[in-house]
Amino acid sequence: MMSEAQFFDTLRQGLWVAVMMSAPMLSVALIAGLAVGLFQALTSVQELTLTFVPKVAAMLVVFWVSMSFMSQMLVAFFNDQIIPMIAGG
Repeated sequence: MMSEAQFFDTLRQGLWVAVMMSAPMLSVALIAGLAVGLFQALTSVQELTLTFVPKVAAMLVVFWVSMSFMSQMLVAFFNDQIIPMIAGG
């Protein structure tokens, strides 16, 4: 049976892995949103697709580039933390 401390430690590590996996995409979305917002403020162009399409395109590129990093991080977490708990180690 898992102790309360072990449960919260595993939960904390899982949340940290989720933050580290989402950080590249969220930071690119933030930078793209700021750039598009600045462009819209400077040119007075208020088009909704102008805010959506560049952010999604940038996030897709970053997701494609960082997919191996994210999968390695998730597999390492499962191999080091989750699978030993399931196996009883």
